[in-house]
Amino acid sequence: MKNVHRKGCAAMEQYFDEITENFGFGTMRLPVKDGHVDLDQFRDMVDVFMKAGFHYFDTAHGYMDTESEPAVKACLTDRYPRESYVLTDKLTTSYFSKEEEIRPFMEKQLELCGVDYFDFYLMHAQYAEVYEKFKKMHAYETALQMKKEGKIRHFGISFHDKAAVLDRILTEQPGIEVVQLQFNYVDYEDSGIESRLCYETCRKHHKPVFVMEPIKGGSLVNLPGEARAVFAALGQEDGKPEQSPASYAIRFAAGFDGIAMVLSGMSTIEQLRDNIRFMKNFRKLSAKELEAVGKVRDIFLSQKLIPCTACRYCTSGCPKQIDIPEFFSCMNAKKQFNDFNSGWFYYMHSQRGGKASDCIGCGQCEKSCPQHLPIRELLRDIAAEFEKPQENE
Repeated sequence: MKNVHRKGCAAMEQYFDEITENFGFGTMRLPVKDGHVDLDQFRDMVDVFMKAGFHYFDTAHGYMDTESEPAVKACLTDRYPRESYVLTDKLTTSYFSKEEEIRPFMEKQLELCGVDYFDFYLMHAQYAEVYEKFKKMHAYETALQMKKEGKIRHFGISFHDKAAVLDRILTEQPGIEVVQLQFNYVDYEDSGIESRLCYETCRKHHKPVFVMEPIKGGSLVNLPGEARAVFAALGQEDGKPEQSPASYAIRFAAGFDGIAMVLSGMSTIEQLRDNIRFMKNFRKLSAKELEAVGKVRDIFLSQKLIPCTACRYCTSGCPKQIDIPEFFSCMNAKKQFNDFNSGWFYYMHSQRGGKASDCIGCGQCEKSCPQHLPIRELLRDIAAEFEKPQENE
């Protein structure tokens, strides 16, 4: 197997020329058993992923309620030679409140992951307000110093804001080597996400792009029947087996110039095997497939669903322990499929924490939401829909 850390590259593009695959394992949505990461299943998934010739893993301290980093250690770094995989971690705003806390936190992450260095380290979920905090506390300078010390190989950001903000950050921070963006066929022209404009900004600054949320938190897998029929028709026309909705979403993202890595947050070994099947010998979407993707996008957008990706950043600081992503899922199921069981699932989820109507309007969730959703307003709508007396009696 080729050493994925071949040195001596003068530019990031050359670095990525040394890595044959463009598909990575995101560890935000790992398999769960009894409320914790299922290490046995994750271990099996790591082995299948590595055996298939893929080596890139992405984590962050808050993923899986802080279990992701230790799971990576137990299932990957304790079991494979350091030169055989590429590991990315991130500095998240909620884990430091002053400059002196940044370096100890980063060193703790190295320990939790069981490594001496990170291949990539990203300033996490940068948007205008968070960026100002990172600047004030010299987070960028601290990370770049750790790069000089060899504890970080490559430095970058993950980003959730408008293209103008990204342009400003890339102009002010020339040490950034790579940008991780939310990028999928639904958000491509979205005026709130600005996927295309952010991608074009990265190209303008000659920064390779890592893609997160290529299937929008699973939303582009659980498609309405009309949209699924569009993709099914492609196989019928070509006489080939039907491809999964995930295959079209991930291949869409991976097909753009300058996309160095596409992450998939896989929760089952079946999802993993499906992703490997179409990324092992990657090919861009054909003109016919791109046309089908456009039709599916229009159908998806007509549903007017809550564009939550279930990242769960909103739940950790909720004083009422409201399971916001699950409530959004119930609301979307009601809209998308007129699913009468959604009321029952809402009731079940509300027994494990607060109801939507328990929201005190503190706004903590909205500050941490990468999609910039009006969560408080949406919770009021959900309470009105599901907390009618007839729903739960």
